[in-house]
Amino acid sequence: MGEQHHVTFPQEVIDEYAALGVDLVAMFSAGHLGNRIGVQIVEASADRVVGTMPVEGNTQPYGLLHGGASAVLAETLGSVGSMLHAGSSKIAVGVDLNCTHHRGVRSGLVTGVATPVHRGRSTATYEVVISDEQGRRVCSARLTCMLRDVNPGDAQYVQPKD
Repeated sequence: MGEQHHVTFPQEVIDEYAALGVDLVAMFSAGHLGNRIGVQIVEASADRVVGTMPVEGNTQPYGLLHGGASAVLAETLGSVGSMLHAGSSKIAVGVDLNCTHHRGVRSGLVTGVATPVHRGRSTATYEVVISDEQGRRVCSARLTCMLRDVNPGDAQYVQPKD
Protein backbone atom coordinates (compact mmCIF):
# COMPACT_ATOMS: atom_id res chain seq x y z
CA MET A 1 0.00 0.00 0.00
CA GLY A 2 2.94 2.37 0.42
CA GLU A 3 4.09 2.31 -3.21
CA GLN A 4 4.31 5.50 -5.26
CA HIS A 5 1.51 6.15 -7.73
CA HIS A 6 1.08 9.03 -10.14
CA VAL A 7 -2.29 10.66 -10.60
CA THR A 8 -3.38 11.58 -14.13
CA PHE A 9 -4.54 15.19 -14.48
CA PRO A 10 -5.00 17.20 -17.67
CA GLN A 11 -1.78 19.15 -18.32
CA GLU A 12 -3.55 22.53 -18.36
CA VAL A 13 -4.85 21.84 -14.84
CA ILE A 14 -1.39 20.85 -13.60
CA ASP A 15 0.01 24.05 -15.13
CA GLU A 16 -2.68 26.23 -13.54
CA TYR A 17 -1.90 24.93 -10.06
CA ALA A 18 1.87 24.90 -10.63
CA ALA A 19 1.68 28.64 -11.38
CA LEU A 20 0.29 29.04 -7.86
CA GLY A 21 3.09 26.93 -6.37
CA VAL A 22 0.83 23.93 -5.77
CA ASP A 23 1.92 20.38 -6.66
CA LEU A 24 -1.51 19.11 -7.65
CA VAL A 25 -0.46 15.49 -8.08
CA ALA A 26 1.05 15.36 -4.57
CA MET A 27 -1.89 17.20 -3.02
CA PHE A 28 -4.49 14.83 -4.45
CA SER A 29 -2.65 11.54 -4.18
CA ALA A 30 -5.56 10.48 -1.90
CA GLY A 31 -4.66 12.28 1.33
CA HIS A 32 -3.47 10.78 4.59
CA LEU A 33 -6.49 8.53 5.28
CA GLY A 34 -6.76 7.52 1.64
CA ASN A 35 -3.08 6.60 1.59
CA ARG A 36 -3.45 4.48 4.74
CA ILE A 37 -6.21 2.41 3.18
CA GLY A 38 -4.53 2.17 -0.22
CA VAL A 39 -6.64 4.51 -2.36
CA GLN A 40 -4.99 5.26 -5.70
CA ILE A 41 -6.38 7.87 -8.05
CA VAL A 42 -5.70 6.70 -11.59
CA GLU A 43 -7.62 9.28 -13.66
CA ALA A 44 -8.85 12.73 -12.73
CA SER A 45 -10.79 15.48 -14.47
CA ALA A 46 -13.89 17.49 -13.59
CA ASP A 47 -15.87 15.08 -15.80
CA ARG A 48 -14.60 11.77 -14.41
CA VAL A 49 -12.42 10.63 -11.52
CA VAL A 50 -11.35 6.99 -11.22
CA GLY A 51 -9.63 5.38 -8.25
CA THR A 52 -8.95 1.96 -6.80
CA MET A 53 -8.66 0.50 -3.32
CA PRO A 54 -7.66 -2.96 -2.10
CA VAL A 55 -10.16 -4.96 -0.08
CA GLU A 56 -7.37 -6.50 1.99
CA GLY A 57 -6.76 -4.40 5.07
CA ASN A 58 -10.12 -2.65 4.71
CA THR A 59 -12.54 -5.27 6.00
CA GLN A 60 -14.99 -5.41 8.90
CA PRO A 61 -15.14 -8.31 11.41
CA TYR A 62 -17.03 -10.60 8.98
CA GLY A 63 -14.24 -10.33 6.42
CA LEU A 64 -16.22 -8.10 4.04
CA LEU A 65 -15.14 -4.74 2.65
CA HIS A 66 -15.92 -2.17 5.34
CA GLY A 67 -18.62 0.32 4.34
CA GLY A 68 -16.53 3.11 5.83
CA ALA A 69 -13.68 2.25 3.47
CA SER A 70 -16.08 2.53 0.54
CA ALA A 71 -17.17 5.91 1.92
CA VAL A 72 -13.55 7.10 2.06
CA LEU A 73 -13.03 6.06 -1.56
CA ALA A 74 -16.26 7.79 -2.64
CA GLU A 75 -15.52 11.01 -0.77
CA THR A 76 -11.97 11.12 -2.08
CA LEU A 77 -13.02 10.72 -5.71
CA GLY A 78 -15.97 13.11 -5.50
CA SER A 79 -13.84 15.72 -3.73
CA VAL A 80 -11.17 15.59 -6.41
CA GLY A 81 -13.81 16.05 -9.12
CA SER A 82 -15.39 18.94 -7.21
CA MET A 83 -12.03 20.61 -6.72
CA LEU A 84 -11.17 20.29 -10.41
CA HIS A 85 -14.56 21.74 -11.35
CA ALA A 86 -14.19 24.65 -8.92
CA GLY A 87 -10.71 25.65 -10.04
CA SER A 88 -7.74 26.95 -8.13
CA SER A 89 -9.60 29.87 -6.51
CA LYS A 90 -11.90 27.59 -4.49
CA ILE A 91 -11.73 24.80 -1.93
CA ALA A 92 -14.11 21.82 -2.14
CA VAL A 93 -15.44 20.72 1.26
CA GLY A 94 -17.69 17.67 1.58
CA VAL A 95 -21.03 18.49 3.22
CA ASP A 96 -23.16 15.43 2.42
CA LEU A 97 -22.25 11.81 1.70
CA ASN A 98 -24.73 9.02 1.09
CA CYS A 99 -23.62 5.42 0.48
CA THR A 100 -25.74 2.39 -0.35
CA HIS A 101 -23.88 -0.92 -0.08
CA HIS A 102 -25.17 -3.52 -2.53
CA ARG A 103 -22.95 -6.56 -2.12
CA GLY A 104 -20.08 -7.81 0.00
CA VAL A 105 -16.54 -8.20 -1.30
CA ARG A 106 -13.91 -10.35 0.45
CA SER A 107 -10.82 -9.89 -1.71
CA GLY A 108 -9.29 -8.14 -4.67
CA LEU A 109 -9.51 -4.55 -5.73
CA VAL A 110 -12.52 -2.27 -5.98
CA THR A 111 -12.74 0.58 -8.47
CA GLY A 112 -14.68 3.79 -7.99
CA VAL A 113 -15.82 6.07 -10.80
CA ALA A 114 -17.08 9.55 -9.91
CA THR A 115 -19.15 11.51 -12.43
CA PRO A 116 -20.88 14.87 -11.95
CA VAL A 117 -24.57 15.15 -11.19
CA HIS A 118 -24.48 18.93 -10.59
CA ARG A 119 -21.68 21.46 -10.99
CA GLY A 120 -22.58 24.93 -9.79
CA ARG A 121 -20.82 27.99 -8.43
CA SER A 122 -21.24 27.12 -4.76
CA THR A 123 -21.81 23.34 -4.75
CA ALA A 124 -20.88 20.28 -6.77
CA THR A 125 -22.46 16.84 -6.52
CA TYR A 126 -20.87 13.64 -7.81
CA GLU A 127 -22.23 10.13 -8.13
CA VAL A 128 -19.65 7.48 -7.32
CA VAL A 129 -20.11 3.88 -8.45
CA ILE A 130 -17.81 1.35 -6.76
CA SER A 131 -17.45 -2.03 -8.48
CA ASP A 132 -15.56 -5.25 -7.84
CA GLU A 133 -13.11 -6.86 -10.26
CA GLN A 134 -15.98 -8.61 -12.06
CA GLY A 135 -17.66 -5.26 -12.74
CA ARG A 136 -20.46 -5.88 -10.22
CA ARG A 137 -21.69 -2.80 -8.34
CA VAL A 138 -20.61 -2.92 -4.71
CA CYS A 139 -21.66 0.55 -3.60
CA SER A 140 -23.52 3.57 -4.97
CA ALA A 141 -22.58 6.88 -3.37
CA ARG A 142 -23.42 10.53 -3.80
CA LEU A 143 -21.20 13.34 -2.50
CA THR A 144 -22.04 17.04 -2.37
CA CYS A 145 -19.21 19.49 -1.78
CA MET A 146 -19.50 23.13 -0.86
CA LEU A 147 -17.21 25.25 -3.04
CA ARG A 148 -15.86 28.16 -1.07
CA ASP A 149 -13.38 30.86 -1.94
CA VAL A 150 -9.79 30.33 -0.88
CA ASN A 151 -8.86 32.64 1.99
CA PRO A 152 -5.29 33.57 3.00
CA GLY A 153 -5.56 31.27 6.04
CA ASP A 154 -6.33 28.34 3.75
CA ALA A 155 -2.81 28.28 2.33
CA GLN A 156 -1.84 25.47 4.71
CA TYR A 157 -4.58 23.31 3.21
CA VAL A 158 -4.05 24.25 -0.43
CA GLN A 159 -0.27 23.96 -0.37
CA PRO A 160 1.02 20.40 0.17
CA LYS A 161 3.28 19.92 3.18
CA ASP A 162 6.82 18.62 2.71
